[in-house]
Amino acid sequence: MASSGPVQILWFKRDLRVSDHLALREASAAGPVLPLYIVEPEFWRQEDVSGRQYDFLQQCLEGLNADLQALGSLLCIRVGDAVDILADLTRQFPDCTLWSHEETGNAWTYRRDLAVAQALRNLSVEWNELSQGGVIRRLPSRDGWAGNWQRHVAAPVADRPVLQPAPDVRHDRVPEPQELGLQPERAGQAGGRHAAERVLEGFLLERGEFYRSAMSSPLDGAAACSRLSPYLALGVMSVREVYHRLQDRRADVPAGAVGRHWRGSLQSFRSRLQWRDHFMQKLEDQPSIEFDNLHPGLSGLERDAVDEARMAAWREGQTGIPFVDACMRSLNRTGWLNFRMRAMLVSFASYHLWQPWQSSGQHLARMFLDYEPGIHWSQIQMQSGTTGINTIRIYNPVKQGHDQDPDGVFIRQWCPELADIPDGFLHEPWKWSTRAAAAPGAYPAPIVDVAAAARAARERIHAARKAPGFRDEAASIVRKHASRSGRRRSPARSGGKPSNQLTLGL
Repeated sequence: MASSGPVQILWFKRDLRVSDHLALREASAAGPVLPLYIVEPEFWRQEDVSGRQYDFLQQCLEGLNADLQALGSLLCIRVGDAVDILADLTRQFPDCTLWSHEETGNAWTYRRDLAVAQALRNLSVEWNELSQGGVIRRLPSRDGWAGNWQRHVAAPVADRPVLQPAPDVRHDRVPEPQELGLQPERAGQAGGRHAAERVLEGFLLERGEFYRSAMSSPLDGAAACSRLSPYLALGVMSVREVYHRLQDRRADVPAGAVGRHWRGSLQSFRSRLQWRDHFMQKLEDQPSIEFDNLHPGLSGLERDAVDEARMAAWREGQTGIPFVDACMRSLNRTGWLNFRMRAMLVSFASYHLWQPWQSSGQHLARMFLDYEPGIHWSQIQMQSGTTGINTIRIYNPVKQGHDQDPDGVFIRQWCPELADIPDGFLHEPWKWSTRAAAAPGAYPAPIVDVAAAARAARERIHAARKAPGFRDEAASIVRKHASRSGRRRSPARSGGKPSNQLTLGL
């Protein structure tokens, strides 16, 4: 047990675990630890958070408190402004030190951390922020990033420390969602460390064998995908912990045909662990991508002003395009959708409906239980054609329906209005010649001509990419943000031509 000394305030943010927690380990070695989580009402009143995310957070906090109790301490919950709360605690405990992990969050959390840092400087309080993942703050260059990531995840997992508790302090009650202006809603997945352990074990030992081939299906992917992303988003489990468990499992896979599917699937999953930090690094390096086009040359290519009728149809799964609507309804109900279908929803809003990606991105940020700002906004821009360095990928939602739901099982599950549509017309019900006129409550007609809208969007995007200076700026973006792993020509050798880097095989 650590010797007595000044109180060490451990500020949990999106690192809700006691295992592989470097800040907790270092704080416990310096003195008695006050574990702290701040419920910030202003954060939960943002437009891109939801009741389901808050419900999941509550479950994770309960699990974290139970784990801290086993180590000899309790989680202190405070409700209010982080600057005020931390200033109050540091005055209560003279000579204290604040510990936390670095956070790659959204603009709101970035501004908050700047305000906290300034307040602590004014109070002469030390704040130690430690890295918790493969994302590197103030990264000078992407050169060598992949190697740094590999060294990070391969390093030993930090043990759980024994804690010397700090003196008693006031604990606040965790607010009900209504008190934060949130609609009460169940998360869709159980939160907390124990749930994360079960999900990881189930994926590595049972569900993940056909992950590589099933991940693109909204039906099969629900079971074959890892479903770990909500736990990683809140730091209930670290990427390093998952990586070590993955490597142990890979070592156990039998050779030959027996383990063929497992080997391919586990390798794909390993790649996606790295892609996760890769995309988060983009937001860390350029926070403006939450709001502004990554390629400034596309700023003049303004999408239409938000069309509330079109966006409402898209948000509610009432576009008249069955596969789009089934995917959105499934997401709205469950909080989860496989990656390809997420990309298709963004593509449809940005290209076919020609709507601002900021608007569609905000809705999806609320709906995704696993909302991770770095991944989310990078992907929203990639699938909207505003990065300037990725291949323009306009998903044909009818073709995607035929490819990923050929028997119409997923569509019929989520669009019961189509129960009487013959199988041959299920993906394009507007072509059914005997279809009766739409009645109240019936499935709507398409709000857009899929082929014509895609053609118009493609022409606009390609015209913008031919503008003078576009390729030079794209080459600059590649140098700043592109992965250096894999066999990819440098911008200089390719003449600055935008690449299709990191499209995750879609």
